[in-house]
Amino acid sequence: MKQRIGSFALLVADYDEAIAWYTRALGFELIEDTPLGGDKRWVSVAPRGSQETRILLAKADGDAQAARIGDQSGGRVWLFLHTDDFERDWQYMRAQGVHFREAPRHEPYGTVAVFEDLYGNAWDLIQPIP
Repeated sequence: MKQRIGSFALLVADYDEAIAWYTRALGFELIEDTPLGGDKRWVSVAPRGSQETRILLAKADGDAQAARIGDQSGGRVWLFLHTDDFERDWQYMRAQGVHFREAPRHEPYGTVAVFEDLYGNAWDLIQPIP
């Protein structure tokens, strides 16, 4: 059996705001933006060159979902953006105004720094040691 995670939903306040941030600040590609009727859309983004997992930008529907925007993991780092060149991506993201919670550090598993997306979700930018 072969399985993979095709996509996961990330709650956002506004589709266009989220598309703009992920494509500009992180350099992701807009994979799909399909209207579904009303104000619903199927919007997915992914890191450039990614062939696997996509992020579904899901506009919060109702107060309960809206309350989770930016806190889908209870404040923990929950997304791990792997790179083949930490310095390149760290410099690019900083130039785009991405907020890093810490300076880069070297760990036994690679070079890493925690950053926040536009809503405050914590991510690791990581260049794993091969």
